[in-house]
Amino acid sequence: MPSDLLLRDEPLDSPASRDLIALLDAEIASRYPEPGALQFRLDPDEVAPGRGAFVVAFAGDLAVACGGVRVIDGGAAEVKRMFVVPAQRGRGVAGRVLAVLEERARGLGATRLILETGTRQPEAIALYARSGFARIEPFGEYVGAPLSVCMGKSLAVP
Repeated sequence: MPSDLLLRDEPLDSPASRDLIALLDAEIASRYPEPGALQFRLDPDEVAPGRGAFVVAFAGDLAVACGGVRVIDGGAAEVKRMFVVPAQRGRGVAGRVLAVLEERARGLGATRLILETGTRQPEAIALYARSGFARIEPFGEYVGAPLSVCMGKSLAVP
């Protein structure tokens, strides 16, 4: 893991956030090329202070990873738009981003984290499983989506 990795909150529409999301969207589109397979949406107000957070990891001046969390109903918060640039994968960066998102969710009063990833993202599924997530029934827009894998985790006090 880069020793100079800095994680900080960024607006969803900041240049660093937009650049990482464009890379994420391109990778997801390459893994799921069939029409209608892509189901993602996140509006800046959903990760605005008090409602959520969007975190970008920087190695020096280079934005290398991102992830967001948004509060939904029933004490749950949803992890959104997790991504690590390929050159930084396998170095613990995603785990650090996810840990910060868990902290942000707790700070927003969430007692449970949920997320959606895809069947063609075994690395993401493995990361979430290592981080204490287990498969749950599909929720929201993912109900009936055959390529979706939904996972959840209690945010008990660490």
